[in-house]
Amino acid sequence: MMLLLIAALCLIVLGTGVQSAPCETIRIPLCKDMPWNITRMPNHLHHSTQENAILAIDQYQELVDINCSPVLSFFLCAMYAPICTLQFLHDPIKPCKSVCQRAKDGCEPIMKRYNHSWPENLACDDLPIYDRGVCISPEAIVTDIPEVIHARVKSVTRSNCNEITTVVEVKETLKSSKTIARSQVPLITNSSCQCPHLLPNQDVLIMCYQWRSR
Repeated sequence: MMLLLIAALCLIVLGTGVQSAPCETIRIPLCKDMPWNITRMPNHLHHSTQENAILAIDQYQELVDINCSPVLSFFLCAMYAPICTLQFLHDPIKPCKSVCQRAKDGCEPIMKRYNHSWPENLACDDLPIYDRGVCISPEAIVTDIPEVIHARVKSVTRSNCNEITTVVEVKETLKSSKTIARSQVPLITNSSCQCPHLLPNQDVLIMCYQWRSR
């Protein structure tokens, strides 16, 4: 049997719950090239609509154009068009403090030439530190998912090592470097993965990679 590890990638439960999430396609021009394409309002700056967010984020376009920081666009979009996820519907994920600091260090010196300082509503001290809370950074975005399968949950158990073993029945292989038999497969998930709570007989879309050392 194949052993798969679910790491920072998570299980997506297929059903009505996903469809009812208050997510919307990103319409902010600056943020359309981000590694996520759905957001939710209000954002971290309390804009109730994307139209309001567009008017506000446009003031930074010149800084983006001169590329004063390689993470400025990412940081701004994480604030103005936060990623919409099932686990954080009421409190969207914020960018990490380190991302803010990198953007500020690169761009504030240029802003000061024109008698402007880093805006208080983008204060880095108000943002979470990577190893002390949930936050997003460019390095945390996974762009290559080697294994994607559609499966049905058979059982979920937790081991003494704080690992969760989820046995699933593979229904369809959507992406894989190897053939995955349509049979029951054990999945190992580390306890830090922010995934929806799974129940037997749920259909799920699983994005993961093989842990060959196991």
